[in-house]
Amino acid sequence: MFVIKRFIIAFILLVLVCGGIVGFNLFRDNAMKQFFATMKPPAATVSTMIVKPTEWTPGVEAIGTVSAVRGVDLTVETAGIVKDILFHANQKVEANAALLQLDDAAERADLDATKAQAALDQTALTRALELQKRGVGSESTLDSARAAASASTSQVNRLQAVLEQKLLTAPFSGTVGIPRIDLGQYLSPGTSVATLQDLETMRADFSVPEQQLPLLKIGQTVRLGIGDGELPFAGTIRGIDPKIDPTSRMVTVRAEVANPEGKLTPGQFVQVRVELPEENNVLTVPQTALTSSLYGDFVFVVRPAKPAANGAAPAAPAKPEEKPATDTAKSAAEARAAKPEEEPAAAPAEPTAEEQKPQLVLAQVFVKPGRRNAGMVEILEGIAPGDEVVTAGQNRLSNGMSVAVDNTIDPTKPADQQAAQK
Repeated sequence: MFVIKRFIIAFILLVLVCGGIVGFNLFRDNAMKQFFATMKPPAATVSTMIVKPTEWTPGVEAIGTVSAVRGVDLTVETAGIVKDILFHANQKVEANAALLQLDDAAERADLDATKAQAALDQTALTRALELQKRGVGSESTLDSARAAASASTSQVNRLQAVLEQKLLTAPFSGTVGIPRIDLGQYLSPGTSVATLQDLETMRADFSVPEQQLPLLKIGQTVRLGIGDGELPFAGTIRGIDPKIDPTSRMVTVRAEVANPEGKLTPGQFVQVRVELPEENNVLTVPQTALTSSLYGDFVFVVRPAKPAANGAAPAAPAKPEEKPATDTAKSAAEARAAKPEEEPAAAPAEPTAEEQKPQLVLAQVFVKPGRRNAGMVEILEGIAPGDEVVTAGQNRLSNGMSVAVDNTIDPTKPADQQAAQK
């Protein structure tokens, strides 16, 4: 009997312990659910801008290659051994400046001998003419002397031209490149000696789709850049190929741009933008504000939160029952006698500036983007003037999320400019 009682007591204690554990777990889970259901996540900090109509300069963008308006690879016309190199790398030379001298000793000797023979033939021609005037010379002798003198003169001119080919000169003013030959080297006709480029004026060749061909015309302004996002060089369109490539459906365009500082180099890759007439009342946002997804392009718009709907109006406090004036005065006197005078109740604290600010929430708005230029994108549909669009900090945002606006950071400006403004 005693053993049965101990067993019953132990069983009751076990039931109480297990029930307590289960009850504690249920209470803990319910408390956690209530805590997370009522907990509000902290407001995310974002940068915003007010959308308003702006002026927009559309353009046609392409990739081009730079070349000099005047640029050649210098070659020799005749064979010979390099006697003297009269230039060095990156030297600026004038037109007709001597650049390379080939060995011309044999040609000079031949020229001197031919000049002596030409002088002798000219003397014979003069004598034949004198004899003809006296009537003692024959006509055939005079013709032979005239032919010999003419042949000698032609031979002198030919040898003079060969001698000039031994000297390489600059065809125009420009900058000469690195020498590709050495002293004593034998050169055959057509051997490249160096490159000569006139870097004062450059041209950029680029291609655009045939659909954009009607937008282009001779004389339009062209902006060029070397890949850092900026387009500091300005030029004009000088030529448009009248034929469209049937394979790529592209048309070649050529622009000229001044290069006084020599920052553009022949063969360089450049970004090209042909500026079109300016347009007004165009809605634009920074490209950082636009997010692309599988469902489309969207932006986050900051809007005031809607006030919470109350279930019922708070009940008005019940009016106390009216009492006779004598009883009321008596009761007030007794109350003052029973306890000391109490301090008047403090006035309710006024809400702070932060509490007065309306809560801001996000609205995910799908938009239709258009053209892009200088870090801005045109918005065709989805937003209206006056909307406040998030421009930075939207990596972890979601629809309906509360946010705090901090516009001390402007993603449309470089970091160095922002640091200078602070």
